[in-house]
Amino acid sequence: MQMLMPEPQIFVERTLALIKPDVVDKEEEIEDCILQSGFRILQKRKLQLSPEQCSNFYADQYGKVFFPNLTAYMSSGPLVAMVLARHCAVSYWKELLGPSNSLRAKRTHPHSLRAIYGTDDLRNALHGSLSISTAEREIQFMFPEVILEPIPAGQRARDYLNLYVKPTLLAGLTALCKEKPADPMTWLADWLIEHNPNKPRLQHHVTEEEHQ
Repeated sequence: MQMLMPEPQIFVERTLALIKPDVVDKEEEIEDCILQSGFRILQKRKLQLSPEQCSNFYADQYGKVFFPNLTAYMSSGPLVAMVLARHCAVSYWKELLGPSNSLRAKRTHPHSLRAIYGTDDLRNALHGSLSISTAEREIQFMFPEVILEPIPAGQRARDYLNLYVKPTLLAGLTALCKEKPADPMTWLADWLIEHNPNKPRLQHHVTEEEHQ
């Protein structure tokens, strides 16, 4: 008798990644590595933090001997902040980064990003959130406009797709088959943008004067 097994579910996490000031010129290389490692980049911005902002971001490190050097280093130039997403994003990103001390990373994890791009225990090239709760706080700090809602998974995700995505996509694919354009990918992309059911629409209210 065949046993009925539940469908596998993928739970997506988000984490914060920072490309620190001394390796911003390696941004494209690092992004390629991130994408090849199965991450999606949901948000990205380049900014420069003031020493006060760095102090707030690293508030949990306040009072430690290296804290002044850390805030000076992080405010020394522009950095790139990214929100990364994938299954177990926090742990996978930490694994890809390697040990926080770049000198140790070069010895024990020579293929990690900090081993490749880092310089020493302070200038370690990249930052990653330590936990899911830390990631939420850090993402909110770097991207204050982002609304951190749980990403649908399992049955919720299937319900969302069936209700909001599949009907529009099916209509678009049907129109594509009828039209048979030379560049089907671009045509479908344009069609989906034009027929997006969530697109804001302006309503024209007829006033009494116009009616008369």
